[in-house]
Amino acid sequence: MSGPAEIPRTAAHAGRRAAQAGADAAGSGETPNVSDAFDASDSPDAFDALDDEARDARYANPFAPPDETEAAAAARPRSLFGEILDWMLAPLLLLWPMSIAVTYLVAKSIANGPFDRALETDAYVLARQIHPVNGVAELTLADSARDFLRPDNIDSVFYQVLGTRGELVGGDREMPLPRDEDRPPPGLVQFRDDTLHGTDIRVAYTTVDLPHANGGRPVLVQVAETLDKRRQLANDIIKGVILPQFVILPLAILLVWFGLSRGLAPLTALQTNLRMRRPDDLSPLEARRAPPEIEPLVTSFNDLLTRLEQNMELQKRFIADAAHQMKTPLAGLRTQAELALRQPVSPEVHRSLEQIATSSAQAARLVTQLLALARAENRLSGPIFAAVDVAGLARHAVRDWVQPALAKRMDLGYEGPDANDAPIEVDGHPLMLREMLSNLIDNAVRYTPTGGRITVRVRPERAAGVVHLEVEDTGIGIPAPERERVLERFYRILGRDGDGSGLGLAIVREIATMHGARLTIDDHVYQHGPRLAGTLVRVTLTLRAASTATSAAAT
Repeated sequence: MSGPAEIPRTAAHAGRRAAQAGADAAGSGETPNVSDAFDASDSPDAFDALDDEARDARYANPFAPPDETEAAAAARPRSLFGEILDWMLAPLLLLWPMSIAVTYLVAKSIANGPFDRALETDAYVLARQIHPVNGVAELTLADSARDFLRPDNIDSVFYQVLGTRGELVGGDREMPLPRDEDRPPPGLVQFRDDTLHGTDIRVAYTTVDLPHANGGRPVLVQVAETLDKRRQLANDIIKGVILPQFVILPLAILLVWFGLSRGLAPLTALQTNLRMRRPDDLSPLEARRAPPEIEPLVTSFNDLLTRLEQNMELQKRFIADAAHQMKTPLAGLRTQAELALRQPVSPEVHRSLEQIATSSAQAARLVTQLLALARAENRLSGPIFAAVDVAGLARHAVRDWVQPALAKRMDLGYEGPDANDAPIEVDGHPLMLREMLSNLIDNAVRYTPTGGRITVRVRPERAAGVVHLEVEDTGIGIPAPERERVLERFYRILGRDGDGSGLGLAIVREIATMHGARLTIDDHVYQHGPRLAGTLVRVTLTLRAASTATSAAAT
């Protein structure tokens, strides 16, 4: 709990100027113009004040989600694993359809080979059945020759024989003819793809030179068949090649995934090493054990750790020096004021000396709180956590604050396990936990009216694995809307009496956060006055595993 935040001087000055401009305009009957309140000399300061306010608002909660513009400008990069996997799998998935197309062409070429040779043989056999009769070509087909020209149950076979004058000697008249320049010499068979009756066919054709035949052109012999058997063979070849790829491709993807995982294992090990480190462990990583690709990254990270350790050492040295250089003069000033109060002086001087003594005590307390807050916020510089007995800590803290409580005629008490009970241990920093509890009791003593009651309570819940450290008082309480704001530094509720600095609960929050504890502020309903409510501050800490196990064994 603390006083109201100070209004920036620039903003206050601008506000007074604007109010004065409004008053002048009202007196003259003109419409006030706020912009007239700012002259050229005020603009830089005003803009500086606005920049400061925007910066303060931005850094008040550094973990607040960014706005949409910042999110669009700072898009999260993709993972290295996904990037490498994409660049490896994308070409593979792109080349796979191309390999299917190439396989189909190769299978078609393979399927055409044996059927073309059979078709070539049929063309030769048919050419031998042509004889000249009276200068005219005549086709004489024996029964054996007719057998190979008969269609089977899959493909249809066609043939055609044209004489020297282009007349039809035998076969199908509608078979397409080759171009004149494509006719082969006698005895040579050529092939072409064509259509007949709308059906694709494969044609083998040759020419026969008949002696003593009328006409000047050789006899054209063509044998053709449909492509069903060829397609069926090509499909069988493709199936034999493609189907295994449906098994090989997922296996290849799994092997790539496994290989990437193994290849990126050093990064995973580095991440695990960093996560398992203690908050105060700033020792360098072993760069020699890192792969060459990430060795520069590890080396740079070690340099960062070295600089961070040096800065933290400087900060700790500064805190220690500040504690000595600031607290010693304040303690001397307070001592001198108290010694002067014992001397016979006038009432006015006596009141001034009392004010000096009180102010020096408050300044010393403020310095102590500021140093405690600095230590709490600098979490990495603290020592390693140790086992802390919360009940013993609470009993010692209550004894330390008995005299200030008696000075205000307050009833300061403790409720919880006594020294003979099993310890209630948590993992924590003893000095920080002691400072946290002292600030809670100090707040209760400062803001509870004279004659009030303050209770420090330790309430363990073994089954839940937690312990509640509570400080309740019979003061005027904290309104629910103010309970979040009183945790801010230098904030005090308006209209409240008391000489606090507004740092106590801020320190409590930092130390609770350091220990992973939960801080709650509630009403403390009086047992003798249900309509009145004081303040109940509860810090919930996690019990140490060994303490929980010991308690369970004893039960």
